[in-house]
Amino acid sequence: RRGLCVILYVLIFLPFSSSNVSGTPSHRKGKCGIVIHDVGTICFLENFTKAGEQEAVRCDTVEELMERGCRMEDVISPKNDIDITANQALSPEGREPVQMRPQRINLKLRPGLPATFKVSFKRAVGYPVDLYYLMDLSYSMKDDLANVKELGKDLLAVLKKVTKHARIGFGAFVDKTVLPYTNTNKKKLEKPCDENDQQCQAAFGYRHVLSMTDSEAEFRNQVSQQYISGNLDPPEGSLDAMMQAAVCRNEIGWRNSSTRLLVLTTDAGFHTAGDGKLAGILEPNDEQCHMGGQLYTKSNEMDYPSVGQLATMLEKNNIQPIFAVTQNVEKVYKELSEMIPKSEVGILSSDSRNVVQLIENAYNVSPSLSSCHRLHCFEKKNIRKVYVANQTTPIVLNHKFPLCPFQISFNVTVTADSCIKTQSFTIRPQGIKDTLTVTITPVCECECARSVDSVHQHCSDKGSVDCGICRCVEGFIGQFCECSSGNKDTSALRASCRRDNGTECEGRGDCVCGRCQCHTTESGSSYHGEFCQCDDEHCEKFQNKLCGGNGQCNCGECKCNPGYEGSACQCTVSEEGCRTPNNSVCYGRGVCKCNRCECKEGYQRPHCQTCLGCPDQCLSKLNCIECLGFMSGPLKDNCNTVCRGSVHGETVEQFTIPGKECLQKDSEGCWIKFKLEQLVGEDVYRAEIDKQRECPKPPNVTAIIAGSLAGVAIIGILLLLLVKLLIHLNDLKEFRKFENEKKKSKWADVSLALFGLRCCPRRFYSYLCFSFCLYLFIILFTVFIFLLLLMTNY
Repeated sequence: RRGLCVILYVLIFLPFSSSNVSGTPSHRKGKCGIVIHDVGTICFLENFTKAGEQEAVRCDTVEELMERGCRMEDVISPKNDIDITANQALSPEGREPVQMRPQRINLKLRPGLPATFKVSFKRAVGYPVDLYYLMDLSYSMKDDLANVKELGKDLLAVLKKVTKHARIGFGAFVDKTVLPYTNTNKKKLEKPCDENDQQCQAAFGYRHVLSMTDSEAEFRNQVSQQYISGNLDPPEGSLDAMMQAAVCRNEIGWRNSSTRLLVLTTDAGFHTAGDGKLAGILEPNDEQCHMGGQLYTKSNEMDYPSVGQLATMLEKNNIQPIFAVTQNVEKVYKELSEMIPKSEVGILSSDSRNVVQLIENAYNVSPSLSSCHRLHCFEKKNIRKVYVANQTTPIVLNHKFPLCPFQISFNVTVTADSCIKTQSFTIRPQGIKDTLTVTITPVCECECARSVDSVHQHCSDKGSVDCGICRCVEGFIGQFCECSSGNKDTSALRASCRRDNGTECEGRGDCVCGRCQCHTTESGSSYHGEFCQCDDEHCEKFQNKLCGGNGQCNCGECKCNPGYEGSACQCTVSEEGCRTPNNSVCYGRGVCKCNRCECKEGYQRPHCQTCLGCPDQCLSKLNCIECLGFMSGPLKDNCNTVCRGSVHGETVEQFTIPGKECLQKDSEGCWIKFKLEQLVGEDVYRAEIDKQRECPKPPNVTAIIAGSLAGVAIIGILLLLLVKLLIHLNDLKEFRKFENEKKKSKWADVSLALFGLRCCPRRFYSYLCFSFCLYLFIILFTVFIFLLLLMTNY
């Protein structure tokens, strides 16, 4: 079949800054002093611009510039420049073969203009291969270890079909030796396998067993000394082991010029970043080598690496992983393979007998070694790169020689969409150390070879010409240096051309001698106003016509012709739709525009008759109602002056005005009934006031006093009776007590007389005094309440 001899995967590394991400064309100020477009061509003819015309018109296409009168020799049109700075010839043989050319290119790109260069690649004959075999030695892989010990001969035989310079290494892993991954009992750490297994090594995370070697015997000798180990949970620390195998370059023995393969065999899943929290391990993986005594020394101190970290380190060290896994975890590792470039997945038999065949198959379809592969078109932010192969020779594949020696070439097209900072990207075949570095420098400035340094007549002999534009000497300004700045400096003169410290002449004119000289618009009219803030082209449109075709646009506002009105002169002058039943316009509470009422705040359309948000007029007009109807209240002395324009009132016996009836309390405490009707205008009312006020009757003082005295007298008599009753009951009690004591003693009868004379009168007078004081308090309290009532009513 037709196709390419060798795949060329391209890795692009673009250090974009945040300021260069925008996809919109940018602008730059060139050395000529004007703003140029990314794809603009510049005319530096001296008299190309007219007075007051913007210098930006110098930037346009060649055709447009020549049509406006610019000569071809006065046009600057920057071109792309391709500078190949390193271009060693292909030499696919030797200790340091060159397999890709060129090696370094500097591109000067004009934005929007593509540049194409050729890249050639030829695979080296017998290119070295380093294969590192990384095996899971957890207890479930017990039956696989015996077969792996005999792999050395077969692995080297497979690799030597492709190259004479093949080497293999060996490493093993289980998991972190902390809970909950491994039983931390001392005996279990020393022997984590079943008690019946005599050959069992202590628990470990990752162990580097054998550095890269081309000796089959050394491989067999070192691997034969390995025994099975164990842990608790099914996932293993395979990412930990792969990270150390990738970054520990010297310990593993990776060569500088070799294809690097990392074979991982396991029957279980893997732990990833964040799982270390289960064991209290919070320190992230630092992507550094931590090997001591052939063991990973930071296994129990650092978290597992993330898939992104691992993929980055494999990519950085140019290592291609091959996952030889059992069928039960095939899906897991295929998903992992999608996130790690250049990786392959093969199904491992239960005892790993087919591992050599898996490695051979994966090796032959590995991206850097495959016979044919589709091409890719990459696009990244504001730089686009297109790769097109131009090798079309039919290639016959041979099983013994899977890498054909033909040279292939790619045309690489690079386009900068906008002005960017100088940056680089790299093209590299996967699995090969050869790279092509492309440095891009944008061409966003105009270079005028005919700039004049001395004064020039074109600039009124007060300045020099640079790209056709005047550079005035100090003290002179203007398009042709025609203005003297006087005692003021240039900044002061230019400040007078800014409105509210904004843009100079609103960006629509030139500041000439401290005054704005306005430019012309695209349609040929001119901007106007003190600061060129006005134009006559941006007024409101109606039916796609400026000012509806019924007026003139002046400084952004429509000036309507007689008989028309509206913001876009879209309406004929008419008040028919604004007329009310009393023949007023919007009841005097709005204006009629475009035959519709525009009401004052609070009033409602269509005719501004009602106001939902206005204050209650019954309360706000009460003072005027009181003085107009009854000549009382706070406005009685100046009633006509205050209320004449707002309330027209009359007293009636029966209301004729429909609507709500107001009931309010006046300043004399009387209730007033009235109705209000709003007339034409915002604060004009007609009022009908009920002649009769409902005033409360004054209190009967005589009845209150008589009743109070009678009540006090009755209460006093009742209190005296109550006191007398209490005294009588107490005397009876004391007398019975005395009679009982008399029977028990030999006293004479005279004691009774003494008791009556000494005891009873004293108690009687005490109760009598208490009753009098209580009676006096009640009288005083009653008088106080009475006075309080009088004060309340009056």
